[in-house]
Amino acid sequence: MDQLSRRGLIAAGLSLACTRALAANRRLAFAVFRNGVQVGEHQMTFTGGPGDTVVRTDVSLVVKLGPVPVYRYAHQAQERWSGGRFASLETTTTAAGRTQKVSARRGAEAVLIETAGGRIRAPADALPLTHWNAAALTGPLFNPQEGKMLRLSARKLGLERVKLASGGDVAATRWSLRGESEIDNWYDQGGAWAALRGRLPDGSTMEYRRL
Repeated sequence: MDQLSRRGLIAAGLSLACTRALAANRRLAFAVFRNGVQVGEHQMTFTGGPGDTVVRTDVSLVVKLGPVPVYRYAHQAQERWSGGRFASLETTTTAAGRTQKVSARRGAEAVLIETAGGRIRAPADALPLTHWNAAALTGPLFNPQEGKMLRLSARKLGLERVKLASGGDVAATRWSLRGESEIDNWYDQGGAWAALRGRLPDGSTMEYRRL
């Protein structure tokens, strides 16, 4: 068995465990903050069984200057997993009045990603960076909004306590992503996504706190 196949099987096993952990919740929702000010929400719903799961994402953000909206962002995605492995993704993103669509399908030898700029042939074990699945972070990642491959490396750190939107906190394991972006994700002891912190291109800080 080659390294690619072995890594795919390990990721599939970890992903299946993660989707089983989420099966009881069926929903994840986050309050989203930019520089400490809430700007919107990120919601995910999980349907199907633990081995064949559909993940639907809906993000709505509005940044204001005083009472005046100066930036709007909306993102919808439908992600399918079969047998604990990534199968497909469809996304629509509208940011600052511009809409982008991306679709991806996993084949036997590659993940084919369709964007407005053309087709990208990604490695067969490439996964979308949709954050909810810690098992996805160790392999090749692509941007679900733009479809491009990402230059990131992931490192699993220790258990920490992170804030929830309610004001409480939860023990969660931190994963650090570094490279072309600076992102930290936290996953609770059941494997569910609990929080995010990242630095945006304009230097501001974005935080997700689970509702």
